[in-house]
Amino acid sequence: MIVRWGLESLPEACSEAGVSSPSLVSSRRWDSLRLPVEVVARWCEVPSDRIGDAVSTATATAADGLIVVGGGSAIDLGKAISARTRLPLVSVPTTYSGAEWTNYFGIRDPVRRMMGGGGGALPTAIVYEPKLTLGLSAETTVGTSMNALAHCAEALYVEEHNPYADGHALAGAQLISEWLPRVVAAPEDLEGRTELLRGACHAGAALAASMLALAHAMAQAVGGRYGLPHGTLNGITLPPALRFNAPYVPEAVRRFGEAIGAPDDPAGRVEQLAALAGPSRLRELGVPEEDLPTLAAEAAQRGGNRANPKPATPEEIEQLLREIF
Repeated sequence: MIVRWGLESLPEACSEAGVSSPSLVSSRRWDSLRLPVEVVARWCEVPSDRIGDAVSTATATAADGLIVVGGGSAIDLGKAISARTRLPLVSVPTTYSGAEWTNYFGIRDPVRRMMGGGGGALPTAIVYEPKLTLGLSAETTVGTSMNALAHCAEALYVEEHNPYADGHALAGAQLISEWLPRVVAAPEDLEGRTELLRGACHAGAALAASMLALAHAMAQAVGGRYGLPHGTLNGITLPPALRFNAPYVPEAVRRFGEAIGAPDDPAGRVEQLAALAGPSRLRELGVPEEDLPTLAAEAAQRGGNRANPKPATPEEIEQLLREIF
């Protein structure tokens, strides 16, 4: 992956990625953003399940690549277009979600309901510009940071964990735990935003080299059904997943706890960080209690659960969901 810092490095990143005539994917929020490259087309509906129309917008102009500016929904949409067109993707992330590092994606409609997904995108380059995160709300800042923190935790014990991913996971966890409270307290502090984004960068690299486990399986099952924010859900589901996994991978959970400054209670520390902004219980998000058995069954079938150190049964997952209801 090509990684650059500063929006002024976008032309260099595009050149290295072989992109000279890019099509842009970004919501109307970024209408006033002046990119240091010329684009030949633009798709503005984010999120969107009109993938065919988005593909036509890019291919009608003979674009040779894609630039995405935005958070996880925009980047996932860009990846869906990339998978269809085989065009290289250059991401400019504006949150801490880490979607820019993987080739798989989820497709949501404009009201954020999950409509499917897939893989095969060509993420080729990333340009991080901390200034683009200065306007994030506290809830989005915390939610997407908790998604990144879950990437760090799960990278340490998922089935495909490895030393390379471990190194990024530990570095990312330490930065996120240290800087997230500071950013919530001082959201316009550019140094804090930069260090938090560095943590998310490490978390994304760890994710790309290892993949997902139980916390994400639960978050995906719940979020996909109700169109709820993925990051916020990871902040809610990670603590019970850590407690579930601790007997099976105690050393990995301990290392994660040390990285976030809580070797004796990493789940408790995650709960503290998640509570900095946004809902911390499923009921606060409007999840119906009577749906928990169905959600548990769906989560049990997801790849993240199958890659967990000990795959959880539907009954075990239902109990975990009740603990955070």
